[in-house]
Amino acid sequence: FAVPGAFTPTCTAEHLPGYVRQSETIRKKGVEEIICLSVNDPFVMDAWGKTQAVEGKVSMVSDGSGHFSRAMGLETDLRTVGFGLRSKRYAMIVDDGVIAHLNVEDGLGLEISDASTMLELL
Repeated sequence: FAVPGAFTPTCTAEHLPGYVRQSETIRKKGVEEIICLSVNDPFVMDAWGKTQAVEGKVSMVSDGSGHFSRAMGLETDLRTVGFGLRSKRYAMIVDDGVIAHLNVEDGLGLEISDASTMLELL
């Protein structure tokens, strides 16, 4: 799953914690790795992960320059709120290198990319 920014309100209070809480249940469904991606540098992602107790539950991945987000067509322009170019909020299920499900949020809300919704798709 991807978030617009580490340490931001929705990402920190809801999105990432949902995956941390449900990581064991998700893995029991056959998921090998849960990844949280954000257009932040790796040091920020590491620090954020430590504050959220992700070790052994969620891998924190930096898309520092946004190359992955851009290549996937999932980049969003948040310059008007001071964030610059970031990733849209989304979650995907990848099965053997193929995207089986991709839920992209409209705007900054958290309706279809949360852990519970994605768990239902497994």
